[in-house]
Parts: sequence; C-alpha cells; structure tokens
Amino acid sequence: MKLLPLLAAVVLAPMLGAQPDGPQTLLDEGYRQMYNLQFGEAHRTFAKWQQMHPEDPMGPVSDAAAYLYSEFDRLKILQSEFFASNDGFFGMGKRLPDPGIKWHFEQALAKAGQLAKAILDRSPKDPNARFAEVLRTGLYSDYLAMVEKRYMAALTQVKESRAAAESLLAEHPDYYDAYLAVGVENYILSLKPAPVRWFLRLSGAQTDRALGVEKLRLTAEHGRYLMPYARLLLAVAALRDNNKGKARQTLAWLAAEFPRNHLYREELAKLN
Repeated sequence: MKLLPLLAAVVLAPMLGAQPDGPQTLLDEGYRQMYNLQFGEAHRTFAKWQQMHPEDPMGPVSDAAAYLYSEFDRLKILQSEFFASNDGFFGMGKRLPDPGIKWHFEQALAKAGQLAKAILDRSPKDPNARFAEVLRTGLYSDYLAMVEKRYMAALTQVKESRAAAESLLAEHPDYYDAYLAVGVENYILSLKPAPVRWFLRLSGAQTDRALGVEKLRLTAEHGRYLMPYARLLLAVAALRDNNKGKARQTLAWLAAEFPRNHLYREELAKLN
C-alpha cells in the first residue's frame, strides 16, 4: 500500500462513499501509522480527518481503532502465542486495561455511533455509515473479549458486528474490510471445544472454521484498512495448522511493510 504525498491526499480526500477504491486519504495514512505502532501520529492524523470531515463516523471510529491497537501492543495481546492456543481470544487470564485509554476509546466509539446514526436516520442504506457501525461494534467486541475478558458481553457484540457486515456485504460485496467481522466470528469460535460450539450455535453465533478462513482471506487480499490485521490472523491460522512456511511468508510481508512494528519481526525471528 503505497501512499500519495500527504498534501495530495488532503486535496483528493472525499467522503468515502465506496470504501475499497479511490485515492489514498488521511485515513489510510492513519491506519498505516497505527500498524507501525506510531500511535501518537495516528491519533493526530485521524484528528485532521475529523476536522476536514466532521460528519464522517469513520474519523472517530478509526481513532478508536488506534486506541485499541495501542492496548494490544502494551498488553502484548497480539503475540502469536496468544492466538495459537485454544484459550486464545476468549480464555486468557485477566489483564488490567489502562483507564485513560479506555476513556478515550469509549468516547471515540460513542462519537462514531452518534455520527453514524445521524446519517442512517437520513439515509438508511448509506454504506460508509453502515461500515463504520460494523467497525464500531467489532472494535468494542475485541476490547471486551481481549482486554477486559468479558466474554458473554463480547459475544453479543461479535454477533451484532457480523450481522451488520453480512447486511452491508449483501448490497456492497466490495467492502472487503467488512468480511473480517464474518471471518473473526467463525474462525475464532470454531477453535472452541465441540460442546461449546454447540452452545454458541444455539445462541446464534457462527462457528464454521473454513468459512472464517475464507472471509479472512478476502480481507487479507483486498481489504483497505484491515488488511494487515486479517493477514496476521491468517498467519496465526497457518501456525495452528503447522504450516510454518505460510506463516513465515505472511509475517515477512508484514515485517517489510511495517518495519516499526516489533511484533512482526519478533514472531518472524522465532520461525526462522
């Protein structure tokens, strides 16, 4: 993902009516900084986007993503050992969240929800606002599950995010980032023991591992903002399948693309 110079991005940046295509914007720049663990820079970039597009919910929801990712980094949640055990997403020990980050994260989510609702009240089919809602509920479910370990509350948000993504994708299949919501629910919940999967399905959750990997791959190959996260999850899936060659290939791409992110380098070194 090569970015246009910042000035050109500012001049060309429209409101995102079609998420997958179009010129690179400050949002793209902010996500790139986030995956490079440059959280201060990412917050400033997302703040600029919000100043330019105060009615766009993608501004605050992207800022929330940067706060969540900073907690992932601080708590080492994204270590491959975390994902590679059966206790992965929904079963590790209690960790203490940073109250300041939590406050900013929740404020950004609330603002995104208000902006999305205002747009959807006027235009219920607006794809940008619908995608912002998919992202908002998905981020909240990640925080509940992986930071606060509130698994049942997280499950509700997981299902809500997946249902919203399916509704959006039924009309806009080129919103490739939205496939992540479907992929995460199916793949992560498929790792649970059979009796737990049965209970989850009764509750309306989806636990199809093959479907989950397929949807993650769509985001990994064609996504815009969430491509690196989807690729990391596919690397984790490859490790669980003992396909170290595939995991090494994926981590090498991530390490080259985001050289400031120590996670990719460290996990690649372990494989090498």
